[in-house]
Amino acid sequence: MLRTIIIRFTLLVLFVFAWQVIYAQDLQLLDTTNNLVSDKYLSSINKTAGKLEDQLDKKTEKLLRNLQQQENRIYKKLQGKDSLKALAFLEQNQAQYKKLEQGIQKLSKKGNTYIPSLDTLTSSLKFLKENPGLLKLKDNAGQLSGALDKVQGLQQQFNKAELVKKFLKEKKQTLGTQLQSLGLLKELKQLNKQVYYYQARVNEYKEILKDHKKIERKAIELLSQTKLFKEFMQKNSQLASLFRLPGNNPTDPAALNASLAGLQTRAQVNSLLQQQLSAPGAMDQFRSNMQDAQSQVNSLRNRIGNQVGNTGGSDIDMPEGFRPNQQRVKKFKDRIEYNTDFQSQRSNGYFPTTSDIGLSVGYKLNDKSVIGIGASYKLGWGKNIQNIKITHQGIGLRSYVDWKIKGGFWLTGGYEQNYRNEFNNIAALKDLRTWQQSGLIGLSKQISLKSKIFKNTSVKLLWDFLSYQQVPRTQPVLFRIGYGL
Repeated sequence: MLRTIIIRFTLLVLFVFAWQVIYAQDLQLLDTTNNLVSDKYLSSINKTAGKLEDQLDKKTEKLLRNLQQQENRIYKKLQGKDSLKALAFLEQNQAQYKKLEQGIQKLSKKGNTYIPSLDTLTSSLKFLKENPGLLKLKDNAGQLSGALDKVQGLQQQFNKAELVKKFLKEKKQTLGTQLQSLGLLKELKQLNKQVYYYQARVNEYKEILKDHKKIERKAIELLSQTKLFKEFMQKNSQLASLFRLPGNNPTDPAALNASLAGLQTRAQVNSLLQQQLSAPGAMDQFRSNMQDAQSQVNSLRNRIGNQVGNTGGSDIDMPEGFRPNQQRVKKFKDRIEYNTDFQSQRSNGYFPTTSDIGLSVGYKLNDKSVIGIGASYKLGWGKNIQNIKITHQGIGLRSYVDWKIKGGFWLTGGYEQNYRNEFNNIAALKDLRTWQQSGLIGLSKQISLKSKIFKNTSVKLLWDFLSYQQVPRTQPVLFRIGYGL
């Protein structure tokens, strides 16, 4: 008896000691995050979440405002055709907007729209709030609360956007029938475009959340390596709340077994299948049913993927016959492209051998057209290899339009003003009479490059149709090689 007590006591001591060692190692790993889980991590989340919250709120309000203005125009047109239908149209719209407003007021910051990256950020902030010792500075507690409020506010905006998307789907169905019967197809197409671009914009914001900054990635990766944070995520994350079984506690096997009580075991299912499939033709019927079941499972999986944050665009309603402008949902800076080009000309008796170095900035109007402006500098090398002399041979201002034809081929046009005389100071450029005009048109071919600096290479063959008016005459055919930055 005494031996048994000693053995049990020894095992208990060893267990407690092992638990303390593991817990101490976990805390030691957490201590290493002190330099990362700091004001930089909190300020990064605060800035990103606050910016997206503001942008998403503005886009939602703008959409609803534009939608109401469009419906007011439809109402006025209906009044001229049928006053009773116009009145019914107005009353229906007012009821729909009132229902939407009530739904928005009932939304909670906890939310039901699952976005994986947002759930991770929220859980990490809540974990830090329960473990304030991980904060680098004591005054970070206020900044932590502010960051958590921003993230929850962003969750609220996504919940609101999801509610608006459902509202728009219902409105498309009701308005679509009315507008088609009244011959207002133009207004219906405009409505469909607004709905599409709003849905695409919301998905774009979700993609931005996935792109964590370096300081965020390091902090989350280090926290994810700790047992304490993993257990916290299992109990407190939004994903855990979605898929947790009743009484399911990952640290309590007995509770898990209790929650599964009454379910059929694998042996029972196999026995039942063998009995049912022994009949003639039962196997063929079973295979057919399995295919139908698999199809339904795939359909359900796609629906669940859309509801829990699938941002691949499959949940967006594409209007029939509508070709969306993918650039429209991007931020302004993402629609800007930078290019540089290089071109050399040999000596022709009037001018020495020169090289034009150009830099341009373009704005993508849509997926197939770009407009831009730029400047060039003409560097002189001398008349030949035996007479090399570096000189300033000119400067130019450019504008251009590119239109995609097919594949990597583009139709290119542009207008340029060039100062082709040698100069040694800026004052010489003020004489506008010495500037020459160039009208360019031609083709360009873009070639993708695997380079950290240049995104692609473009080879341009251009015809200057104004070169014949210049005195002395300039080169009519230009060959340029450009590089996208």
